[in-house]
Amino acid sequence: MNESTRIRVLTVDDHPLVREGIATLINDQADMQLVAQASTGEEAIRQFRQHRPEVVLMDVRLPDMNGIDAMIAIRGDSPEARVIMLTSSEGNVEMQRALASGARGYLLKSMASKDLLDAIRKVHAGKKSIPPEIAAHLADHLSDETLSAREIEVLQQIAEGNRNRDIADKLFISEGTVKVHIKHIMEKLGANDRTQAITIAVRRGIIHL
Repeated sequence: MNESTRIRVLTVDDHPLVREGIATLINDQADMQLVAQASTGEEAIRQFRQHRPEVVLMDVRLPDMNGIDAMIAIRGDSPEARVIMLTSSEGNVEMQRALASGARGYLLKSMASKDLLDAIRKVHAGKKSIPPEIAAHLADHLSDETLSAREIEVLQQIAEGNRNRDIADKLFISEGTVKVHIKHIMEKLGANDRTQAITIAVRRGIIHL
């Protein structure tokens, strides 16, 4: 197969071993070619503009920005860009945001290499690639009440170990308002206490520690 008919891929991950593994995997395929690699969101945006790959494999967690934000920037320039998000966590809030923002696929890094190659081919062919277990996980959480931006701020402050009074001072609100926000957070997450609320929120990708 000549180079012009191969699927041209850009891979974005801040772990060199992961990048090397994906590079080897892709270059071993007769119908694929790795055209560039990036370790940050900014570098991914630059490499996309320079190489115009047909499929981008984008890590969700990058050192300088969220991979979803990098994808949004790329698609802002090139709406036709086909991006598959890769993640090591099953945070449903991130999955929903990525797919709503135009990701064509969403894969867990724990999946078999064959699944990754299948996803690249499907996305290149114009289809979406969301594995059944991820689709089921998303469906489980579709009815979850979403936290407001302020509630997420309060929860992040709790996760950082701040007391109600500290949170009130930092966010320029009253301590009573903080307590109301915490009550709503507990109800929406179905949590019994602060620790459980933090655990649920981290697992679902609402906040990051």
